[in-house]
Amino acid sequence: AEPPLLVQVIKEKLRLKPAAGAELLNVRHNVRLHSHDVRYGSGSGQQSVTGVSAADDGNSYWRVRGRTAAVCERGQPVRCGQAIRLTHLGTGRNLHSHNFVSPLSGNQEVSAFGEDGEGDYLDDWTVLCSGTYWARDSEVRFQHTSTDVFLSVTGEQYGRPINGQREVHGMATSSQNNYWKVMEGIFMQPGEVFKAEQHHVEL
Repeated sequence: AEPPLLVQVIKEKLRLKPAAGAELLNVRHNVRLHSHDVRYGSGSGQQSVTGVSAADDGNSYWRVRGRTAAVCERGQPVRCGQAIRLTHLGTGRNLHSHNFVSPLSGNQEVSAFGEDGEGDYLDDWTVLCSGTYWARDSEVRFQHTSTDVFLSVTGEQYGRPINGQREVHGMATSSQNNYWKVMEGIFMQPGEVFKAEQHHVEL
């Protein structure tokens, strides 16, 4: 069985790599990216994606994978500017966005879509970060590859049945509401090909 998430030490920094699971924290609002088998009552009617303040909630773990229809070798670090998918470990659906209006803020809806990790091209997000790789301790943004919105939280809270959870949506503009950081997770060792590349570079 594959181990559950993605990261590695390169020159004393942890780097994220495809094939496992971690929590992603919205830095501005201190909530973790979350999903569950609760569907939106408006918009697409797809599985809802929210922000929760609790740490170690089993429904707040996501796996970083290669973009739709791409082969992403396990253990390769994620490069800044690379398109990826974020797959919800609990339900097997991918973080997704499309031209529906979000229920509370009127921004673009973000949902969880697909079955067993397979959805469509609207599941692809580009990792925006500084440097070469997505480092575990860095703050990054996720920009939707097809519609250009940024994965964001601006503080709107839901009532029942998910009382107190925050709306997660796509915003057209970059701001402090767009930044995310890896928190709890299980982190992989790098793949053999990547280790060989690093050895060659350092020689």
